[in-house]
Amino acid sequence: MVSPTPPPLLTLSSLLLLVLLLCSSSVVNSSSKSNPPTKIGEGYRLISIEESPDGGLVGHLVVIKKNNVYGPDIPHLQLFVKHETQDRLRVHITDAQKQRWEVPYSLLPREQPPPLKQTIGRSRKSPITVSEYSGSELIFSYTSDPFGFAVKRKSNGQTLFNSSSDKSDPFGNLVFKDQYLEISTKLPKDASLYGLGENTQPHGIKLYPNDPYTLYTTDISAINLNADLYGSHPVYMDLRNVGGKPYAHSVLLLNSNGMDVFYRGTSLTYKVIGGVFDFYFFAGPTPLGVVDQYTSFIGRPAPMPYWSLGFHQCRWGYHNLSVVEDVVENYQKAKIPLDVIWNDDDHTDGKKDFTLNPTNYPRPKLLAFLDKIHSIGMKYVVIIDPGIAVNTSYGVYQRGIADDVFIKYEGEPYLAQVWPGAVNFPDFLNPKTVSWWGDEIHRFHELVPVDGLWIDMNEASNFCSGKCKIPKGKQCPTGTGPGWVCCLDCKNITKTRWDDPPYKINASGLQAPVGFKTIATSAVHYNGVLEYDAHSLYGFSQSIATHKGLQGLEGKRPFILSRSTYVGSGHYAAHWTGDNQGTWENLRYSISTMLNFGIFGVPMVGSDICGFYPQPTEELCNRWIEVGAFYPFSRDHANYYSPRQELYQWESVAESARNALGMRYKLLPYLYTLNYEAHISGAPIARPLFFSFPTYTEVYGLSTQFLLGSSLMVSPVLEQGKSEVTALFPPGSWYSLFDMTQTITSKGGINVTLDAPLHVVNVHLYQNTILPMQQGGMISKEARKTPFSLIVTFPAGVPDGEAKGSLFIDDDELPEMKLGNGYSTYIDFYATINKGTVKVWSEVQEGKFALAQGLYIEKVTVLGLDGSGQASALEVDGKPVMGASNIELSTTKQNVLEEQEDGGNKVKTLMVEIKGLSFAVGKNFAITWNMGIKS
Repeated sequence: MVSPTPPPLLTLSSLLLLVLLLCSSSVVNSSSKSNPPTKIGEGYRLISIEESPDGGLVGHLVVIKKNNVYGPDIPHLQLFVKHETQDRLRVHITDAQKQRWEVPYSLLPREQPPPLKQTIGRSRKSPITVSEYSGSELIFSYTSDPFGFAVKRKSNGQTLFNSSSDKSDPFGNLVFKDQYLEISTKLPKDASLYGLGENTQPHGIKLYPNDPYTLYTTDISAINLNADLYGSHPVYMDLRNVGGKPYAHSVLLLNSNGMDVFYRGTSLTYKVIGGVFDFYFFAGPTPLGVVDQYTSFIGRPAPMPYWSLGFHQCRWGYHNLSVVEDVVENYQKAKIPLDVIWNDDDHTDGKKDFTLNPTNYPRPKLLAFLDKIHSIGMKYVVIIDPGIAVNTSYGVYQRGIADDVFIKYEGEPYLAQVWPGAVNFPDFLNPKTVSWWGDEIHRFHELVPVDGLWIDMNEASNFCSGKCKIPKGKQCPTGTGPGWVCCLDCKNITKTRWDDPPYKINASGLQAPVGFKTIATSAVHYNGVLEYDAHSLYGFSQSIATHKGLQGLEGKRPFILSRSTYVGSGHYAAHWTGDNQGTWENLRYSISTMLNFGIFGVPMVGSDICGFYPQPTEELCNRWIEVGAFYPFSRDHANYYSPRQELYQWESVAESARNALGMRYKLLPYLYTLNYEAHISGAPIARPLFFSFPTYTEVYGLSTQFLLGSSLMVSPVLEQGKSEVTALFPPGSWYSLFDMTQTITSKGGINVTLDAPLHVVNVHLYQNTILPMQQGGMISKEARKTPFSLIVTFPAGVPDGEAKGSLFIDDDELPEMKLGNGYSTYIDFYATINKGTVKVWSEVQEGKFALAQGLYIEKVTVLGLDGSGQASALEVDGKPVMGASNIELSTTKQNVLEEQEDGGNKVKTLMVEIKGLSFAVGKNFAITWNMGIKS
């Protein structure tokens, strides 16, 4: 929830304040009349380099020629290089004489670089002009004067990163000042880049040359294109096709300060307003390998409870409990699945955290409602904003003041304004704050047994700017009109270089001051840390504290949804893409943002289905639920000022929801297995097609289709008035999940125009796959108990083929998601066709848990079998199936759409379905039959 304003970026009052702030700014930027040179200074010279005790390299750099553009140069730098693993290289550059701000090692655990040398001087070990430092997969090389470094792939010698500047380059050499750091890399023209978020990218998932990429956590609506949004993820993936072979790697600059990243197509330049250069290079070479290596460093994605993969309904404006009860009842009446009901701040007392409104949400009635929904397996999640209301009769505030947990400005808790009015912001870098926050979560859970927490406004968002006081003699807020207009008495702060840095990043997409509508950047955190440095870590640090607090409640697996994120946030929280619009453009943008967050290590992600504001059209909401039903995190959420848009409000939308969410609920075991894969390897749940088809360059920029896992492709309608959609099908065989008799097959990839009337979304399953499904239901708890079916896909009509899949089942309330604890089972499924014999079997690990659940497989469907055959000689676990058995075998002809090649015979395929099975999921099974030639 925030900014329930119409499409403009800022409210009028915000805009006027911003103009005043910009006018008062004492130092102008590179885009203004001072016009600093494109190339700043002459860089640094490497004067010594030696091996460190841990097997890395430590070098000493000195500035070649000092200048004062954006401040004085730091004269001496320490270079540290290390191959930390066989596929991860670190390059760390900092002030050699003075400790500088870095992302705290307590927040993101990692190796410490060597201590700074106490004496600055030439090493006894003389450097050579060009040198290489080789690891298993990557090679680091450097030039000494001016200093530049390159990272190459060992297997093919390809340069992945090269910071050296030639005269013809549009960028200069390394710049390192206290408040301005600059470094660049050359790039080949054909490299496809992804990442650098959070932003809404109008051109799709690929980074687009000359689009602005600014990283600084900011509360502006996600409708703003190419602007710094709620999260900061200074990482990009680079995918190249070299002689027909795909190679992917990724580059992380671990720095939390505000930055502009300029991508020109053949180069990329970082301009950062503080901190250090701490680069990590991940060798890949596959996209999945890159994300595996990245998340092994930043933290594996959090395990999610099973229910969180169900459908969620929220709205800002459920004024009282009876409205919430009606919503739940209406979903049930409409037969639309629903697992989780949410409250925005409507349940609170005066919008204060950890409170209940005694009139509109009386505790006895709320507890009775929660007992009722909990008894059927439904869950309840509420919002918590970080701002704590300044109110001496408010226990949360009293305890916070007593424990000294708030961020300070000039020795006093920094005063801001959010929804309750005047607030102070907890300092989550302070261990005492983390304990206090956990205690408040515990107290609130005793008041209301919520099942998860939604942490919003944590960029941090502030309705005011500067140094503020509570006005005397007037009520603030007034209680009438929009609650986001600043009513405190505030003065602009420009007196320090932290509030008015020499280089102006493109904050809010228009070079807003870095303290605009957030915490003043000269405010102070625990141990003297400046907000200027720690700003973009606020939501991340709150996620860690919230996770710790929830985990300590009942030993259950936490569920947290956070708006602001940073490198590593996925280890603790899910994310939604913030305040979007109910427009066709925003529907399209949602796919790219979702796919980017998978690359960022935050796989549990989705957008507000049907848009946060204003009201979507009926047709758009139909199409949005057909996409949103396949977001990893699937939630309908709307603004206070918009008309109601629950999925049952239009009968046509309800029909589309029953169809699309009906399929989602059948796919829950697959989605949950993908959740497990994400947790153990970082693999995104929703993926760009290039993850599975990296050799097929046609999909490198594809942003209108996506995969769930490696082989389930969603091809939605994203345009108004369309009843068909043209989809790209990579080479191989694809089977419609809604009508398994329909097959599309090609050798080189094919564009196909698919029928897509209003209630239809096209979902296709790729060859060589075994997909576990269940029968669905209205709630995940019940759907989870239904019989399983397996969908097996072979390449259409092949005489020899194989397929595989997997299934993970566990007690999803346990904090850890792993095998070996007695409360989980993992099954590998395999299938082959060889010389007319089809075999499908399972290999079970730790079957005891699945057996105890009584789960069984009732049906196996095999797609793509040679149409000239006929099924016979069915055996189950080595025994022939006799006529008296309940097992039924049937065959159906499939309709195959394929590329027509001169002289080629049209492929004929069959679907074979075997019903009436009762294979225990927790026990190995095998089923075989012959596909003999028809007589």
